Amino acid sequence: MNKFEQLGLNESLLLAIKDLGFENPSEVQEKAIPVLLEQNTDLVALAQTGTGKTAAFGFPLIQKIDAENKNTQALILSPTRELCLQITNEIKLYSKYIKGLHTVAVYGGASITEQAREVKRGAQIIVATPGRMQDMINRGLVNIKNIDFCILDEADEMLNMGFYEDICSILSDTPDEKNTWLFSATMPAEVARIAKQFMSNPEEITVGHKNSGSATVSHEYYVVNARDRYEALKRLADANPDIFSVVFCRTKRDTQAVAEKLIEDGYNAAALHGDLSQAQRDGVMKSFRGRQIQMLVATDVAARGIDVDNVTHVVNYQLPDEIETYNHRSGRTGRAGKLGTSIVIVTKSELRKIHSIERIIQQKFEEKTIPSGIEICEIQLLHLANKIHDTEVDHEIDNYLPAIYEVFQDLSKEELIKRMVSVEFNRFLNYYKKKRDIASEKSERSSEPREIRAGDPVRYFINIGARDDFDWMQLKDFIKETLDLGRDDVFKVDVKEGFSFFNTDGEHTEKVMSILNGYDMNGRRINVEISKNDGGGRRDHNGRNSGFGRREGGFRGERSGSAPRREGGRDGGFRSDRGSAPRREGGRDAGFRGERSSSSSRREGASRRIESAGDSSRPRRPRRS
Repeated sequence: MNKFEQLGLNESLLLAIKDLGFENPSEVQEKAIPVLLEQNTDLVALAQTGTGKTAAFGFPLIQKIDAENKNTQALILSPTRELCLQITNEIKLYSKYIKGLHTVAVYGGASITEQAREVKRGAQIIVATPGRMQDMINRGLVNIKNIDFCILDEADEMLNMGFYEDICSILSDTPDEKNTWLFSATMPAEVARIAKQFMSNPEEITVGHKNSGSATVSHEYYVVNARDRYEALKRLADANPDIFSVVFCRTKRDTQAVAEKLIEDGYNAAALHGDLSQAQRDGVMKSFRGRQIQMLVATDVAARGIDVDNVTHVVNYQLPDEIETYNHRSGRTGRAGKLGTSIVIVTKSELRKIHSIERIIQQKFEEKTIPSGIEICEIQLLHLANKIHDTEVDHEIDNYLPAIYEVFQDLSKEELIKRMVSVEFNRFLNYYKKKRDIASEKSERSSEPREIRAGDPVRYFINIGARDDFDWMQLKDFIKETLDLGRDDVFKVDVKEGFSFFNTDGEHTEKVMSILNGYDMNGRRINVEISKNDGGGRRDHNGRNSGFGRREGGFRGERSGSAPRREGGRDGGFRSDRGSAPRREGGRDAGFRGERSSSSSRREGASRRIESAGDSSRPRRPRRS
């Protein structure tokens, strides 16, 4: 007997559930569905992302809707367009056997007139983003004054995104006697305030502990130097050949830059952020769901509501500003009872954040070491061997075998195997044997500067100066704008002919090192180092007491497009096939890039900036067809 039958669902829903292959309800479904079916009550349900909350409110909602009444009876609010469309599609699947029940998605980036027309034709359920819903109410295009149900899905994220006033305004336009169901992963103060203001004696359901992490997700972190963050990301991807992941960055600019660099280095990657049009976002998500994209680089807002099966890893390229946001990120993997891994790439100064997250999610992180080049080569070799072993043979190849046998007739079986796997293995080996070991460098470097604390001033060397048309004031403005710092956060700027010095407080060190290192300034690649001269904090912009002579070697910006950049070539590396479709859908020709918004020619290369100057002499990864 299907366990959903025991929850009190009607025959139409049970048929749809059978078609979807659902057998056992999740914990939140088991707790919420009977309560919502049996009572006309408000409800607050706290459960992690990926635990089946849509079905938990979707099934009872559909069963309570009067399909013969064409008026709008329910409003579901969700934070993003992607989640809005996802919920709409799921509600339609659940209600496929209920004649006359219509669900309409209302979201920004699409025609408001067409959406209003769909609602007017008869939509018992509206799924909407708060901004577009408020717009339609203001224009008189929708009437929710008589609805029976209002569902707030991912309530915490809607409030994190600044929709508090919109939600309050929308709820104020609904009847007091309606039922309000609030579903959220966490319970911050603003969510509690919404519940208190607009709900009456709500039932409460908690799956696990409040704000806790999912038991199906393991958590691990890797400590690296700030400049090695991107190299660490590539090594982690190479060490997991079947990776199917969402990579999170804090800003749209970082998201675009990391995605472009991954594409340039031969990975199946794409960016997802708010500067993309709706058509571009839909195209990226279609490619990701079809696994033509293995690494989706996204901002927190854009990735909200991504529900894609079998995501193996979530990679926190940068930790979020809010600790609670980590829970939402890690919820992209380990869904529907499957296991997943959440990876965090951190610097030493960020380790305290790991401990804070552990307290919130009530789970421990495992510290791991970035794999060495040799370890990656071994992993890739075994992966290739297994791939060859498991490849399904198309017997059309039989026609060509006599000619192939003739080519290989002078090779023994052992020699043939060696040469076959070496085709791919040598590329990894040749790349990584030239690369330094990130992990050992992190632990063994004896010349590391003293520990930097948040309140301490830090002195930096930067390889641009007067010959780059900077004086001390212009350089200060450039650094301040590039790093998005306050007027007084950059001080003691000292400009020389070919290089300069400047100070910030220690709390900005990671931002300085990660953003400025590798920054492309009109073909001039910037390098920054922390000055090892303890008296550096006393220098002024007139150059007195600088104590530094001219620095030779190692600090000059490299021009993009140099010979080493071309060595690997787009045709080199691990690509076993260069199918045109994946290149168009996940790559450079897809048009998935946000437009650059630069206010000066000096910042024109902003979207090309990457935390670490990538080495495109690395072998290219194969693209999946």
